[in-house]
Amino acid sequence: MTIEDAKDPVVITGIGLITSVGQDRESTWASIQRGTCGIRRMTGISPIEDNLVLGAPVEVPDGYEPRLKLLTLNEIAAAEALQDSQVDMGSVDRTRFGCAVSAGMGDARSIFDVVDIPGGSWPVPGGLPHEQFFPCTPSYHVAHKFQLEGPRLSHSTACASGLVELGCAVRAIRDGQCDIALAGSAEAIDPLFVAGFRKMRVLSDDADPVRACRPFDKTRNGFVIGEGAAMFVVERLSHALARGAKIYAEVLGCRMLAEAHHVTGIDMTSDALERLLRITLKSSDLGPRDIDYVNCHGTGTQQNDVNEARGIRAAFGPFASRLCASSVKSMIGHLLNASGSVELAMTALALRDGFVPPTSNLRSIDPEVDIDCVPLVGRQLRIQHALKLSVAFGGHLVAVALRRWNDSQSGFAYPELPEDIRRAA
Repeated sequence: MTIEDAKDPVVITGIGLITSVGQDRESTWASIQRGTCGIRRMTGISPIEDNLVLGAPVEVPDGYEPRLKLLTLNEIAAAEALQDSQVDMGSVDRTRFGCAVSAGMGDARSIFDVVDIPGGSWPVPGGLPHEQFFPCTPSYHVAHKFQLEGPRLSHSTACASGLVELGCAVRAIRDGQCDIALAGSAEAIDPLFVAGFRKMRVLSDDADPVRACRPFDKTRNGFVIGEGAAMFVVERLSHALARGAKIYAEVLGCRMLAEAHHVTGIDMTSDALERLLRITLKSSDLGPRDIDYVNCHGTGTQQNDVNEARGIRAAFGPFASRLCASSVKSMIGHLLNASGSVELAMTALALRDGFVPPTSNLRSIDPEVDIDCVPLVGRQLRIQHALKLSVAFGGHLVAVALRRWNDSQSGFAYPELPEDIRRAA
Protein backbone atom coordinates (compact mmCIF):
# COMPACT_ATOMS: atom_id res chain seq x y z
CA MET A 1 0.00 0.00 0.00
CA THR A 2 1.32 3.43 -0.93
CA ILE A 3 0.88 6.67 1.00
CA GLU A 4 -1.40 7.81 -1.85
CA ASP A 5 -3.61 4.74 -1.34
CA ALA A 6 -3.99 5.51 2.37
CA LYS A 7 -5.07 9.07 1.55
CA ASP A 8 -7.49 7.99 -1.18
CA PRO A 9 -11.06 8.72 0.04
CA VAL A 10 -13.54 5.86 0.43
CA VAL A 11 -16.93 6.38 -1.17
CA ILE A 12 -20.36 4.71 -1.34
CA THR A 13 -21.23 3.66 -4.89
CA GLY A 14 -24.06 1.17 -4.36
CA ILE A 15 -27.00 0.78 -1.95
CA GLY A 16 -29.42 -2.12 -1.58
CA LEU A 17 -32.46 -1.96 0.72
CA ILE A 18 -35.42 -4.13 1.65
CA THR A 19 -37.83 -3.27 4.49
CA SER A 20 -41.45 -3.57 5.55
CA VAL A 21 -42.27 -0.44 3.51
CA GLY A 22 -40.47 -1.35 0.29
CA GLN A 23 -38.89 -4.28 -1.53
CA ASP A 24 -35.97 -2.28 -2.84
CA ARG A 25 -34.01 0.93 -2.30
CA GLU A 26 -36.22 3.42 -4.11
CA SER A 27 -39.59 2.07 -2.97
CA THR A 28 -38.38 2.01 0.64
CA TRP A 29 -37.02 5.54 0.42
CA ALA A 30 -40.19 6.89 -1.23
CA SER A 31 -42.26 5.37 1.59
CA ILE A 32 -40.00 6.89 4.24
CA GLN A 33 -40.21 10.31 2.57
CA ARG A 34 -44.01 10.09 2.70
CA GLY A 35 -44.02 8.89 6.32
CA THR A 36 -45.51 5.49 5.49
CA CYS A 37 -45.69 3.14 8.47
CA GLY A 38 -44.91 -0.58 8.16
CA ILE A 39 -45.79 -1.49 11.75
CA ARG A 40 -48.69 -3.87 12.40
CA ARG A 41 -50.16 -6.06 15.13
CA MET A 42 -48.94 -9.54 14.25
CA THR A 43 -50.17 -12.99 15.29
CA GLY A 44 -48.65 -16.42 14.87
CA ILE A 45 -45.14 -15.21 15.66
CA SER A 46 -44.21 -18.07 17.98
CA PRO A 47 -45.46 -20.38 20.72
CA ILE A 48 -43.78 -18.04 23.22
CA GLU A 49 -45.35 -14.69 22.37
CA ASP A 50 -48.31 -13.77 20.18
CA ASN A 51 -50.48 -10.82 19.13
CA LEU A 52 -47.62 -8.31 19.30
CA VAL A 53 -46.98 -4.94 17.71
CA LEU A 54 -44.14 -5.59 15.24
CA GLY A 55 -42.73 -4.33 11.98
CA ALA A 56 -44.66 -6.18 9.29
CA PRO A 57 -42.70 -9.18 7.97
CA VAL A 58 -40.78 -8.34 4.80
CA GLU A 59 -42.13 -10.09 1.74
CA VAL A 60 -39.39 -12.01 -0.06
CA PRO A 61 -39.64 -11.65 -3.87
CA ASP A 62 -40.17 -14.70 -6.04
CA GLY A 63 -37.09 -16.53 -7.23
CA TYR A 64 -35.22 -16.82 -3.93
CA GLU A 65 -34.72 -20.26 -2.43
CA PRO A 66 -36.41 -20.81 0.96
CA ARG A 67 -33.32 -20.69 3.15
CA LEU A 68 -33.00 -18.82 6.42
CA LYS A 69 -34.80 -15.51 5.97
CA LEU A 70 -31.93 -13.46 7.37
CA LEU A 71 -29.58 -14.91 4.75
CA THR A 72 -32.11 -14.27 1.99
CA LEU A 73 -32.59 -10.64 3.02
CA ASN A 74 -28.82 -10.11 3.01
CA GLU A 75 -28.61 -11.66 -0.45
CA ILE A 76 -31.42 -9.48 -1.85
CA ALA A 77 -29.85 -6.28 -0.53
CA ALA A 78 -26.36 -7.29 -1.69
CA ALA A 79 -27.58 -8.08 -5.21
CA GLU A 80 -29.28 -4.68 -5.47
CA ALA A 81 -26.21 -2.85 -4.12
CA LEU A 82 -23.97 -4.55 -6.69
CA GLN A 83 -26.40 -3.77 -9.50
CA ASP A 84 -26.71 -0.17 -8.31
CA SER A 85 -22.93 0.25 -8.27
CA GLN A 86 -22.69 -1.09 -11.85
CA VAL A 87 -19.49 -2.91 -10.95
CA ASP A 88 -18.52 -5.42 -13.64
CA MET A 89 -18.19 -8.67 -11.71
CA GLY A 90 -16.66 -10.28 -14.78
CA SER A 91 -13.62 -8.02 -14.77
CA VAL A 92 -13.23 -6.88 -11.16
CA ASP A 93 -10.38 -8.43 -9.17
CA ARG A 94 -12.33 -10.64 -6.75
CA THR A 95 -9.24 -11.18 -4.59
CA ARG A 96 -9.41 -7.44 -3.86
CA PHE A 97 -13.17 -7.46 -3.17
CA GLY A 98 -13.97 -7.64 0.57
CA CYS A 99 -17.14 -8.61 2.41
CA ALA A 100 -18.25 -7.37 5.84
CA VAL A 101 -21.64 -8.66 6.98
CA SER A 102 -22.94 -8.69 10.55
CA ALA A 103 -23.17 -11.94 12.48
CA GLY A 104 -26.56 -13.62 13.02
CA MET A 105 -27.93 -15.83 15.78
CA GLY A 106 -29.70 -18.25 13.45
CA ASP A 107 -33.40 -18.86 13.04
CA ALA A 108 -34.98 -20.20 16.21
CA ARG A 109 -38.27 -20.89 14.46
CA SER A 110 -36.87 -24.23 13.31
CA ILE A 111 -36.65 -25.33 16.95
CA PHE A 112 -40.40 -24.98 17.40
CA ASP A 113 -41.01 -27.17 14.37
CA VAL A 114 -39.39 -30.09 16.21
CA VAL A 115 -42.22 -31.94 17.90
CA ASP A 116 -40.23 -34.98 18.99
CA ILE A 117 -36.53 -35.74 19.27
CA PRO A 118 -36.37 -39.54 19.24
CA GLY A 119 -33.24 -41.04 20.72
CA GLY A 120 -31.77 -37.65 21.36
CA SER A 121 -31.40 -36.85 17.67
CA TRP A 122 -31.83 -33.27 16.45
CA PRO A 123 -33.75 -33.17 13.17
CA VAL A 124 -33.40 -30.05 11.05
CA PRO A 125 -36.81 -29.41 9.45
CA GLY A 126 -37.47 -27.80 6.13
CA GLY A 127 -34.00 -28.45 4.75
CA LEU A 128 -32.47 -25.55 6.69
CA PRO A 129 -28.67 -25.39 6.44
CA HIS A 130 -26.72 -27.10 9.19
CA GLU A 131 -24.63 -23.94 9.69
CA GLN A 132 -27.66 -21.86 10.69
CA PHE A 133 -26.27 -21.03 14.14
CA PHE A 134 -22.72 -20.16 13.06
CA PRO A 135 -22.41 -16.40 13.72
CA CYS A 136 -20.24 -15.98 10.61
CA THR A 137 -22.78 -17.63 8.27
CA PRO A 138 -24.31 -14.35 6.92
CA SER A 139 -20.87 -13.09 5.87
CA TYR A 140 -19.95 -16.45 4.39
CA HIS A 141 -23.24 -16.65 2.50
CA VAL A 142 -22.88 -13.26 0.82
CA ALA A 143 -19.20 -13.76 -0.01
CA HIS A 144 -19.85 -17.26 -1.38
CA LYS A 145 -22.90 -16.17 -3.39
CA PHE A 146 -20.99 -13.42 -5.19
CA GLN A 147 -17.57 -15.15 -5.11
CA LEU A 148 -15.78 -12.41 -3.17
CA GLU A 149 -12.26 -13.48 -2.21
CA GLY A 150 -10.99 -10.44 -0.34
CA PRO A 151 -11.10 -10.04 3.46
CA ARG A 152 -14.23 -11.55 4.98
CA LEU A 153 -15.42 -9.88 8.19
CA SER A 154 -18.23 -10.54 10.66
CA HIS A 155 -19.00 -8.78 13.94
CA SER A 156 -21.68 -9.10 16.58
CA THR A 157 -22.18 -5.77 18.34
CA ALA A 158 -25.96 -5.76 18.84
CA CYS A 159 -27.76 -2.98 17.00
CA ALA A 160 -24.47 -1.20 16.23
CA SER A 161 -23.42 -4.12 14.01
CA GLY A 162 -24.37 -2.58 10.68
CA LEU A 163 -22.29 0.54 11.28
CA VAL A 164 -19.39 -1.54 12.62
CA GLU A 165 -19.32 -3.56 9.39
CA LEU A 166 -19.30 -0.42 7.26
CA GLY A 167 -16.49 1.03 9.35
CA CYS A 168 -14.43 -2.16 9.18
CA ALA A 169 -14.88 -2.42 5.41
CA VAL A 170 -13.68 1.19 5.06
CA ARG A 171 -10.68 0.40 7.27
CA ALA A 172 -9.81 -2.68 5.20
CA ILE A 173 -9.80 -0.50 2.08
CA ARG A 174 -7.69 2.19 3.73
CA ASP A 175 -5.28 -0.47 5.02
CA GLY A 176 -4.75 -1.70 1.47
CA GLN A 177 -6.33 -5.12 2.02
CA CYS A 178 -8.91 -4.56 -0.73
CA ASP A 179 -10.09 -1.92 -3.19
CA ILE A 180 -13.83 -2.48 -2.94
CA ALA A 181 -16.18 -4.21 -0.50
CA LEU A 182 -19.77 -5.18 0.27
CA ALA A 183 -20.84 -4.18 3.77
CA GLY A 184 -24.11 -4.34 5.68
CA SER A 185 -26.50 -6.39 7.75
CA ALA A 186 -29.95 -7.96 7.93
CA GLU A 187 -32.52 -8.90 10.56
CA ALA A 188 -35.45 -11.30 10.51
CA ILE A 189 -37.97 -11.28 13.36
CA ASP A 190 -36.99 -14.11 15.69
CA PRO A 191 -39.31 -15.52 18.37
CA LEU A 192 -36.57 -15.89 20.99
CA PHE A 193 -35.54 -12.27 20.55
CA VAL A 194 -39.16 -11.17 20.72
CA ALA A 195 -39.67 -13.10 23.95
CA GLY A 196 -36.48 -11.73 25.46
CA PHE A 197 -37.28 -8.11 24.74
CA ARG A 198 -40.84 -8.67 25.93
CA LYS A 199 -39.47 -9.99 29.23
CA MET A 200 -37.32 -6.86 29.53
CA ARG A 201 -40.47 -4.72 29.14
CA VAL A 202 -38.91 -2.53 26.45
CA LEU A 203 -41.44 -3.28 23.69
CA SER A 204 -44.33 -0.95 22.94
CA ASP A 205 -47.79 -2.53 23.12
CA ASP A 206 -49.79 0.48 22.04
CA ALA A 207 -53.40 -0.09 21.06
CA ASP A 208 -52.73 1.61 17.72
CA PRO A 209 -49.76 -0.12 16.04
CA VAL A 210 -49.24 2.72 13.56
CA ARG A 211 -48.55 5.05 16.50
CA ALA A 212 -46.73 2.50 18.63
CA CYS A 213 -43.20 3.75 17.96
CA ARG A 214 -42.92 7.39 19.05
CA PRO A 215 -39.26 8.42 19.37
CA PHE A 216 -38.70 11.63 21.32
CA ASP A 217 -42.40 11.93 22.21
CA LYS A 218 -43.17 12.42 25.90
CA THR A 219 -45.79 9.64 25.70
CA ARG A 220 -43.38 7.05 24.19
CA ASN A 221 -43.54 3.61 25.81
CA GLY A 222 -40.99 1.40 24.07
CA PHE A 223 -39.67 0.22 20.75
CA VAL A 224 -41.06 -2.05 18.04
CA ILE A 225 -39.04 -4.89 16.46
CA GLY A 226 -38.84 -4.94 12.67
CA GLU A 227 -36.95 -6.72 9.92
CA GLY A 228 -35.11 -5.89 6.72
CA ALA A 229 -31.63 -5.43 5.31
CA ALA A 230 -29.26 -2.92 3.76
CA MET A 231 -25.98 -3.43 1.93
CA PHE A 232 -23.41 -0.98 0.54
CA VAL A 233 -20.72 -1.12 -2.07
CA VAL A 234 -17.83 0.97 -0.73
CA GLU A 235 -14.61 1.49 -2.61
CA ARG A 236 -11.47 3.52 -3.02
CA LEU A 237 -12.27 6.76 -4.86
CA SER A 238 -9.66 6.14 -7.55
CA HIS A 239 -11.12 2.67 -8.13
CA ALA A 240 -14.63 4.13 -8.44
CA LEU A 241 -13.62 6.92 -10.82
CA ALA A 242 -11.58 4.57 -13.00
CA ARG A 243 -14.68 2.50 -13.75
CA GLY A 244 -17.02 5.48 -14.12
CA ALA A 245 -19.09 4.81 -10.99
CA LYS A 246 -21.80 7.09 -9.65
CA ILE A 247 -21.04 8.18 -6.08
CA TYR A 248 -23.54 8.84 -3.29
CA ALA A 249 -21.25 10.07 -0.55
CA GLU A 250 -17.76 10.03 0.88
CA VAL A 251 -17.28 8.18 4.18
CA LEU A 252 -15.36 10.80 6.14
CA GLY A 253 -15.06 8.91 9.40
CA CYS A 254 -16.32 6.04 11.51
CA ARG A 255 -15.54 5.92 15.20
CA MET A 256 -16.48 3.39 17.88
CA LEU A 257 -16.22 3.41 21.65
CA ALA A 258 -18.17 2.07 24.59
CA GLU A 259 -19.93 2.92 27.80
CA ALA A 260 -18.58 0.90 30.73
CA HIS A 261 -21.94 1.12 32.40
CA HIS A 262 -24.46 -1.72 31.98
CA VAL A 263 -25.36 -4.36 29.41
CA THR A 264 -28.78 -2.82 28.69
CA GLY A 265 -28.95 0.38 30.74
CA ILE A 266 -27.59 3.71 29.47
CA ASP A 267 -25.33 6.18 31.27
CA MET A 268 -27.66 9.15 31.37
CA THR A 269 -24.83 11.65 31.75
CA SER A 270 -24.26 11.05 28.01
CA ASP A 271 -20.51 11.64 28.49
CA ALA A 272 -19.49 8.71 26.27
CA LEU A 273 -21.84 9.72 23.47
CA GLU A 274 -20.62 13.31 23.61
CA ARG A 275 -17.02 12.05 23.39
CA LEU A 276 -17.90 9.82 20.45
CA LEU A 277 -19.45 12.70 18.53
CA ARG A 278 -16.46 14.95 19.18
CA ILE A 279 -13.87 12.40 18.04
CA THR A 280 -15.93 11.50 14.96
CA LEU A 281 -16.08 15.14 13.92
CA LYS A 282 -12.36 15.64 14.58
CA SER A 283 -11.34 12.53 12.64
CA SER A 284 -13.53 13.70 9.73
CA ASP A 285 -12.00 17.20 9.69
CA LEU A 286 -15.40 18.65 10.55
CA GLY A 287 -16.63 21.04 13.19
CA PRO A 288 -20.04 21.24 14.90
CA ARG A 289 -21.16 23.95 12.46
CA ASP A 290 -20.62 21.63 9.48
CA ILE A 291 -23.25 18.98 10.28
CA ASP A 292 -26.73 19.52 8.84
CA TYR A 293 -28.46 16.26 9.79
CA VAL A 294 -28.12 13.53 12.41
CA ASN A 295 -29.91 10.24 11.81
CA CYS A 296 -30.49 9.18 15.41
CA HIS A 297 -30.72 5.73 16.95
CA GLY A 298 -34.07 7.00 18.26
CA THR A 299 -35.64 3.83 19.67
CA GLY A 300 -38.63 5.35 21.46
CA THR A 301 -37.50 4.15 24.90
CA GLN A 302 -37.41 6.51 27.85
CA GLN A 303 -33.63 6.29 28.34
CA ASN A 304 -32.34 6.25 24.76
CA ASP A 305 -34.04 9.33 23.41
CA VAL A 306 -33.03 11.64 26.25
CA ASN A 307 -29.48 10.24 26.25
CA GLU A 308 -29.08 10.95 22.53
CA ALA A 309 -30.51 14.44 22.78
CA ARG A 310 -28.21 15.28 25.69
CA GLY A 311 -25.16 13.92 23.91
CA ILE A 312 -25.93 15.85 20.73
CA ARG A 313 -26.61 19.07 22.62
CA ALA A 314 -23.37 18.72 24.62
CA ALA A 315 -21.20 17.90 21.59
CA PHE A 316 -22.63 20.54 19.24
CA GLY A 317 -23.23 23.31 21.75
CA PRO A 318 -24.97 26.33 20.18
CA PHE A 319 -24.87 24.65 16.75
CA ALA A 320 -27.25 21.94 18.01
CA SER A 321 -30.10 24.41 17.46
CA ARG A 322 -29.56 24.42 13.68
CA LEU A 323 -29.39 20.62 13.34
CA CYS A 324 -32.13 18.38 12.03
CA ALA A 325 -32.25 15.04 13.87
CA SER A 326 -34.80 12.31 13.16
CA SER A 327 -35.56 8.63 13.71
CA VAL A 328 -36.98 6.42 10.95
CA LYS A 329 -37.69 3.66 13.50
CA SER A 330 -41.02 5.45 13.90
CA MET A 331 -41.98 3.93 10.51
CA ILE A 332 -40.13 0.62 10.18
CA GLY A 333 -39.43 -0.31 13.78
CA HIS A 334 -36.11 -1.27 15.34
CA LEU A 335 -34.31 -3.61 12.95
CA LEU A 336 -31.82 -4.65 15.66
CA ASN A 337 -28.84 -6.18 13.83
CA ALA A 338 -29.81 -4.33 10.63
CA SER A 339 -30.77 -0.98 12.15
CA GLY A 340 -27.41 0.74 11.64
CA SER A 341 -27.03 -0.23 7.99
CA VAL A 342 -30.66 0.41 7.01
CA GLU A 343 -30.64 3.82 8.66
CA LEU A 344 -27.24 4.70 7.20
CA ALA A 345 -28.68 3.90 3.76
CA MET A 346 -31.48 6.38 4.41
CA THR A 347 -28.92 8.94 5.56
CA ALA A 348 -27.04 8.57 2.27
CA LEU A 349 -30.29 8.91 0.33
CA ALA A 350 -31.17 12.00 2.36
CA LEU A 351 -27.88 13.52 1.19
CA ARG A 352 -28.50 12.47 -2.40
CA ASP A 353 -31.99 13.96 -2.59
CA GLY A 354 -31.73 16.89 -0.19
CA PHE A 355 -34.57 15.62 1.95
CA VAL A 356 -34.60 14.99 5.72
CA PRO A 357 -36.85 12.05 6.66
CA PRO A 358 -39.41 12.68 9.42
CA THR A 359 -39.88 11.30 12.89
CA SER A 360 -43.43 10.04 12.49
CA ASN A 361 -45.83 10.09 15.45
CA LEU A 362 -43.92 12.89 17.18
CA ARG A 363 -46.83 15.03 18.33
CA SER A 364 -45.72 16.11 21.80
CA ILE A 365 -41.96 16.33 22.17
CA ASP A 366 -40.35 15.38 25.48
CA PRO A 367 -39.20 18.67 27.07
CA GLU A 368 -35.85 16.99 27.85
CA VAL A 369 -35.26 16.51 24.10
CA ASP A 370 -33.95 19.95 23.19
CA ILE A 371 -33.26 19.41 19.46
CA ASP A 372 -35.23 19.67 16.20
CA CYS A 373 -36.53 16.11 15.61
CA VAL A 374 -38.38 16.83 12.33
CA PRO A 375 -41.84 15.91 13.63
CA LEU A 376 -44.49 14.21 11.46
CA VAL A 377 -43.35 15.29 7.97
CA GLY A 378 -39.98 15.37 6.23
CA ARG A 379 -38.20 18.48 5.12
CA GLN A 380 -36.44 19.63 1.96
CA LEU A 381 -32.90 20.62 2.92
CA ARG A 382 -29.77 20.49 0.78
CA ILE A 383 -27.66 18.60 3.28
CA GLN A 384 -23.89 18.53 2.76
CA HIS A 385 -22.73 16.61 5.85
CA ALA A 386 -24.61 14.08 7.99
CA LEU A 387 -23.99 11.78 10.93
CA LYS A 388 -25.51 8.39 11.70
CA LEU A 389 -25.51 7.18 15.32
CA SER A 390 -25.98 3.75 16.87
CA VAL A 391 -26.41 3.31 20.64
CA ALA A 392 -26.47 -0.43 21.25
CA PHE A 393 -26.96 -2.89 24.09
CA GLY A 394 -23.63 -3.90 25.54
CA GLY A 395 -22.54 -0.26 25.58
CA HIS A 396 -21.53 -0.20 21.89
CA LEU A 397 -21.50 3.33 20.48
CA VAL A 398 -20.76 4.03 16.81
CA ALA A 399 -20.94 7.14 14.62
CA VAL A 400 -20.40 7.49 10.86
CA ALA A 401 -19.88 10.83 9.11
CA LEU A 402 -20.84 11.22 5.44
CA ARG A 403 -20.25 14.02 2.92
CA ARG A 404 -22.48 14.41 -0.13
CA TRP A 405 -20.66 13.87 -3.44
CA ASN A 406 -21.43 16.94 -5.55
CA ASP A 407 -19.35 16.37 -8.68
CA SER A 408 -21.59 16.84 -11.71
CA GLN A 409 -20.05 13.92 -13.59
CA SER A 410 -19.61 11.27 -10.88
CA GLY A 411 -22.28 12.41 -8.41
CA PHE A 412 -26.06 12.80 -8.39
CA ALA A 413 -28.03 15.90 -9.24
CA TYR A 414 -30.76 16.90 -6.80
CA PRO A 415 -33.99 15.32 -8.09
CA GLU A 416 -37.34 16.95 -8.58
CA LEU A 417 -39.34 15.52 -5.69
CA PRO A 418 -42.87 14.23 -6.32
CA GLU A 419 -45.58 16.82 -5.72
CA ASP A 420 -47.08 15.09 -2.67
CA ILE A 421 -43.70 14.97 -0.92
CA ARG A 422 -42.89 18.60 -1.75
CA ARG A 423 -46.32 19.68 -0.54
CA ALA A 424 -45.96 17.80 2.76
CA ALA A 425 -42.46 19.14 3.30
